[in-house]
Formats: sequence, C-alpha cells, structure tokens
Amino acid sequence: MDAEELLEKYAQGHRDFKSANLRGINLRGADLSDINLTSANLDGADLDNVNLTKAILYDTKFIRASLTGANLSYLLDSSYVNFNWADLSGTDLSHTTLPNASFHRTNLDNTKLSGSNLSSANLTEASLKNVNLIRADLSSANLSGSNLAGADLSQAILNNATLKNTDLQRTRIRGVDLSQKTLSGTNLANADLVGVSLEQANLQEACLQGANLERTNFSSANLMLANFDGANLKKANLTGANIYGATFKNADLTGAIMPNGQVYQPNTSEGEIGQPETLLEKVIFMTRQVIKTDNAPAPVGPYNQAIAASGKMIFVAGQIAIDPRLGDVVYTDDVKKQTEQVMANMAAILTASGAKFENVVKTTVFLADMNDFAVVNTVYAQYFPEETAPARACVQVSRLPKNVLVEIDCIAVI
Repeated sequence: MDAEELLEKYAQGHRDFKSANLRGINLRGADLSDINLTSANLDGADLDNVNLTKAILYDTKFIRASLTGANLSYLLDSSYVNFNWADLSGTDLSHTTLPNASFHRTNLDNTKLSGSNLSSANLTEASLKNVNLIRADLSSANLSGSNLAGADLSQAILNNATLKNTDLQRTRIRGVDLSQKTLSGTNLANADLVGVSLEQANLQEACLQGANLERTNFSSANLMLANFDGANLKKANLTGANIYGATFKNADLTGAIMPNGQVYQPNTSEGEIGQPETLLEKVIFMTRQVIKTDNAPAPVGPYNQAIAASGKMIFVAGQIAIDPRLGDVVYTDDVKKQTEQVMANMAAILTASGAKFENVVKTTVFLADMNDFAVVNTVYAQYFPEETAPARACVQVSRLPKNVLVEIDCIAVI
C-alpha cells in the first residue's frame, strides 16, 4: 500500500490498517489520529511531524523510521511496538501506553514522555537527552547504557529498572526511590537527587561530582571509589555506607550523618573549617562483612563463602566442583570439567563481593593428583592472563573434601 492509497482510505473514514506493509512510506505531516496500525510494518518510513494521537500501535514496527516532531500522545494499546534505531527526537509521547516497547539505540532527545507507561521497555543504549519523564512508569525497564543527560525523572517509577552504566548527568530525579539499585559506574555529575532514597544502592565507582544530594539517603550503600567532589551533601544520611576510596574534595557535608553515625560539623575545635576528605578518613573504620550467594555451594562446615575485610580485601573459601543447583559434586572423573565448575563458583562469589577475577591477588590450588596440573592450568589460564595473573601456590594433598580432584581458594583486593 502506498501513501496515496492509505490517505485516500483514511479520508473515507477507514481506520483499520492492521498488518499493512508500509515500509519506507512517506506520510510526513499527515493527520492519522485514531488509526489502528496493529502489526503493521513501517520500517524506514518518513513520519516526521505526523499526527498519531490516540493511535493503536500494538506490535507495530518502526525500525529506522523517522518520526521527528511527531505527535504520538495518548496512544492506546501499543504494547510491543518496535522503535529500534528510529529517530523520535522532539516527539510528543506523553501519556502513552507502551509496555514492553523496544527503543534500542533510538534517538529520543527532547521527547515528551511524561505520564507514559514504559514498563518493561527496552531502552538500551538509547539517547534520551533532555527528555521529560515526569511521573513516567519505567518499572522493570532496561536503560543500560542509555544517555539521560539533562532528563527530568521527577516522581518517575523505577521499580526493578536496570540503570547500569547509564549517563544521568544533570538529570533531575527528585521524589524517586532508588533503594537497592545497581548504579555502579553511573555518571550522575551535577544531577539533582534531593531527598532521593539510595539506601543499600550500589554506587561503586559512580560519578556524583557537583551533584545536589541534600537530604539524600545513602544508608548502607556501596560508595566505594565514588566521586563526590564538589557535591552538596547537606543533611545527607551516610550511616553504615562503605566509602572506601571515595573522594569528597570541596563537598559540603554540613549536618550530614557520617558512616559511623556521627553528625558532621564543619567547624573544628580550633574554630577552623574542617576539610571533608580529612574528616571522612577518620570514619573509615575496620569492617568485616560475610558474603553469601545462592549462586555458589552453601558452606557445609564452620566457614563462609567469602569475607570482605576492611572494605578492600576479600577472602574466598576453597571452592570444589559442587553445582549449587544440584547441591552435589559433578563430573567426578573429569578434572577439566571440575576445574570449570570451581571457577564458576569462584566467579559467583567474587561478583557477590563486588569484585572480578582481575581483582584476585593470590590463589591456592589443591590437587588430588599432581599429574592433573597441566589440565587444571589450561582452564585456570582462561581466567587469569599470564601478564596480570595473581600469585599462586599449587600443592598435592592426600585427599580433598568429597573426594574431588581439585580445590581452589583466592584472595581479592578491591
């Protein structure tokens, strides 16, 4: 169907264009409000400035289509619509219903999405600069790698949303609950998070430079190696937070609750202004955290899977070839397969500790038979490149737990 035929039918009152093949069609500036395009294919279409208000776009495809300046507000049942690689910059998508929609690498710069339902949407690597997402529902949405610089997410719903490596610099995120969120490595420079709850959130290596964090709740959060330089942390709650390696140069911590529960006072006993980074060094005290994960075998004796000491050293208990899903030893006669299971268990524990194999500094390998060394070493080398491999000891023992063929423990530093 070409543009002329579609517009003629639309003018005659026809609204149902289900499953229509409209690839590459040029409908720029057309008024198509209330149209039903369920399962239609508009890949590569030119729809700039088109009016699609109250349209039905269920399972409709707009891959690489251009919809700049279009009006798609108040869309009706438009689940599973596919806008991958499309250009929707400046589009009005406010108050739309788009659950499970796909916007992978879509250009949504300056788009209006206020009050829209984007639950379970795929927004990976999308560009959402200066987007209006006020009161939008982004529950269970995947925003990994997306760019939300300058966006307004005030009062947005982000339950179970994925925000890993998302660019949130200069964003406004007031009135949002980000408790227990994984925001490691996220760019939140100059963002406005006044009063936001980040309780137990993972902000390891996040950048919050110059951010407005007044009255923000960071209790029990992972703030290791985070950058708070120049940030406003007045009356923020840092109770129990892990701030090992974090920087607070020129940060304002007036009235903030420190990790040790004490309230920060800007004036020292000598009447001079205290430096936040100096005073914070005093509250980095010895900690000992037990690491537990269901993705590795549960302890069968008086030990834990791993211990994080002083917030920087992780001691992983010796791992054997137990599959945590089965709770029993696997590959009883195959040392290669056993070693692979051991390394998988170790990887799970390191991940639960906030570490990676590259953070491991020492390992010990226990073998039931030293003749298996070459096979074990082949698997081991896949995880530790020779140039950066940790120190290691390898010994043969008379017997290992449950008669396994290999056991490995490690120490990691983060």
